[in-house]
Amino acid sequence: MFDALLTTLQNTPSLYAAVLFVFGLLVGSFLNVVILRFPKRLFWQWAQDAKEHLTTMGCQVHCPDELHSPPAGLVLTRSHCPKCGHQLAWWENIPLVSWAMLKARCRQCHSAIGLRYPLVELITGLIFLSVALHYPPSMQSLCLLFFSAMLIALSGIDIDHQILPDPMVYILLWFGIVASYWGWLDLSLQDSVLGALIGYLSLWSFYWLFKIVTGKEGMGYGDFKLFAALGAWIGPTLLIPTIILAALLGTVIGVTGMLLFKKQNRIPFGPFLAAGGWVSLLYGHTLIHAYLRWAGLGF
Repeated sequence: MFDALLTTLQNTPSLYAAVLFVFGLLVGSFLNVVILRFPKRLFWQWAQDAKEHLTTMGCQVHCPDELHSPPAGLVLTRSHCPKCGHQLAWWENIPLVSWAMLKARCRQCHSAIGLRYPLVELITGLIFLSVALHYPPSMQSLCLLFFSAMLIALSGIDIDHQILPDPMVYILLWFGIVASYWGWLDLSLQDSVLGALIGYLSLWSFYWLFKIVTGKEGMGYGDFKLFAALGAWIGPTLLIPTIILAALLGTVIGVTGMLLFKKQNRIPFGPFLAAGGWVSLLYGHTLIHAYLRWAGLGF
């Protein structure tokens, strides 16, 4: 049955693109859950570890009530309104459609449902569609869907909390190395490992050079690890286009934000790195060849 479905998708590109777009909308709905709940579980675990450490040292610890029980899980706990706890019916959880039907408000308490929820769903659907337009059904396209979903989740968490959770970044890094080992990517194992090493060391070196010169921290340690994870997927050759794209995108959005809102806000670099890495993976070599032709260095 799976072979028949795979053959159908391979022979019908339009159906394949439509299936991945709808699948992307569904994955985007789940990514909203990850972005909302995973940091809460992470913070709760950090609090438990701190409590255990302080108790071991003989300190009396009084925790707030919300720290006595773990937050909602990612999979088994049903979706609910974060304000009133209303559990969503199946028809309230349809990507894009439910948000429009409910007029962006909870059916129970009428609190506003942020634009971010349908936006994440739509972005994920469009990104999955882009993968479908560039890669036929294969293990490589499946890996790229995983790569894309992880970057979206990490970007959302970084925007909300200015953190890039180590467990998610390490999964992304090791999956890239394993995928290159099994031949699921257009990248050798050697280039995957080298890309991860150069990715980490390059931003680590820049961080310390910037700190020595200015006395300030230009980025967080999570950015080093994310760049290493990206390197495991794109190899050393595409690291430079990735960081250039990330810097350009960050500059444009940062300057635009200052002009519009007349104030300086700290903008996490993770989402720009993620965007640069994703574009480089799909279009990096095309961009390099186009630049070389423009510069008269290639043909």
